[in-house]
Amino acid sequence: MLYQCVSKYSKMKLLTGFIFALLFSCQAQQSSDEIITGAKQLNSYLPMLKGKNIAVVANQTSLVDGIHLVDTLLARSVTVTKVFAPEHGFRGNADAGASIDDAVDVKTGLPILSLYGATKKPTQAFLEGVDVVVFDIQDVGARFYTYISTLHYVMEACAENAIPLLVLDRPNPNAHYVDGPILDSAYQSFVGMHPVPIVHGMTLAEYAQMINGEFWLKDSLQCELMYQSMQNYHHQKPYKLPVKPSPNLPNSQSVALYPSLCLFEGTDVSIGRGTLQQFQVIGSPKLDTCSYVFTPISREGAKYPKHENTVCCGWNLSGFEPEDGIYLGHLIESYHQYSSKGRVFFTSFFDKLAGSNQLRIQIEAGWTSNQIKETWEEGLDAFKKKRAAYLIYP
Repeated sequence: MLYQCVSKYSKMKLLTGFIFALLFSCQAQQSSDEIITGAKQLNSYLPMLKGKNIAVVANQTSLVDGIHLVDTLLARSVTVTKVFAPEHGFRGNADAGASIDDAVDVKTGLPILSLYGATKKPTQAFLEGVDVVVFDIQDVGARFYTYISTLHYVMEACAENAIPLLVLDRPNPNAHYVDGPILDSAYQSFVGMHPVPIVHGMTLAEYAQMINGEFWLKDSLQCELMYQSMQNYHHQKPYKLPVKPSPNLPNSQSVALYPSLCLFEGTDVSIGRGTLQQFQVIGSPKLDTCSYVFTPISREGAKYPKHENTVCCGWNLSGFEPEDGIYLGHLIESYHQYSSKGRVFFTSFFDKLAGSNQLRIQIEAGWTSNQIKETWEEGLDAFKKKRAAYLIYP
């Protein structure tokens, strides 16, 4: 069955974070093996958009049977007035961290307003004349993947301007486990805005419910939240992304390794940007013991890669099968090789990615992976109990 949720609110103040389900009619019966994304269930959510001015938060992953959501909505006479673009841009080919400029979509003539440039939050001017905002982006389930931060700011702007938000849900390819240290609010940034572990195990619709229910928006605001759930999905169900979610996550292996390897972004070690095995190889010119070498070069999506044009010694993890959890082995080994020669390993960015300074301190103190992960258990247990109230899927 297909469900949609709406959070209740009043004109004076949003009174509750609880979201209730309203039953909608089903589309034609689909194979029980096929995941039907929220965006594909047009018959269920189009009635909410007809006759209204719509803004869409989207990128290259926002597809309906291979056709972009914006084009799909326009073909069905939905009045899309503007598009908001997250990190990597509307077409998803910009470097990580590269500022995105406002533009005009060549195909539709729609204005594309950047949420990763001068502002990361839609301004009141951005939302002028908008009746409903639709959010449809493929996430990968890691706290530092910035699309959930964009979701936060979109929800906050919608709440401030009394505009409903519709999230078209998609699978989380890393939803089958929950792991990592809980973020300390003192280390809040765009790569970590909420007190959740590195791997939270939630879809974007579930995560949006948690943002609302835990009053994480500014001034404890709540967004009028609606979502289009998926059919035939559960958290343990494998999902191969049909489109790269960002330039340096080219395949399922990179997506699976991303929660562990992204921590290297806060070190001197390369994670393969500038190669054809991004987030599948790690290495540095300063590592001595290794089993693989590679040389990063300037490429689309990695214009100035770390250790550009320099041979890096490290490991090829393209065939590595990690357990369901954050893998710290190569991170600890790399640190030991650096520190034994008095080399600087960590950058200031590491603590933001880790969510506090504790992981860095533990590694510097010589803790093993098992010792470190034991310190996460209490926080993870508490998070899982809190998360349970917001889950949509088994």
